[in-house]
Amino acid sequence: EVQLVESGGGLVQAGGSLRLSCLASGFTFDEYAIGWFRQAPGKGREGVSCSSSSDGITYYANSAKGRFTFSSDNAKNTVYLQMNNLKPEDTAVYYCAASRVCDLFASAYDYWGQGTQVTVSS
Repeated sequence: EVQLVESGGGLVQAGGSLRLSCLASGFTFDEYAIGWFRQAPGKGREGVSCSSSSDGITYYANSAKGRFTFSSDNAKNTVYLQMNNLKPEDTAVYYCAASRVCDLFASAYDYWGQGTQVTVSS
């Protein structure tokens, strides 16, 4: 059974940093690409970053470039999203998801975690 569990969210001041974790089980990173998404209140689910180990690619949304970094630890079956220089507009529930392809569109993803709240105060 494929499962994804996010952690690491919280409240941080603008300019601060957080590192989100996504613990995966039931598959390997060679089988599925992992995406990070976020959803702010009243808005749709937005792709932030994705990475495919098998294809050797990592994508970032324009809003994440230069501030967020995707990484993975295969031994721990965990991927991370390091978020620096956070802004109030980054406030959202952040999700990790698994897909056969690395894509920033939510419709491409088959499996989702439960989400973790990130709140950035000004």
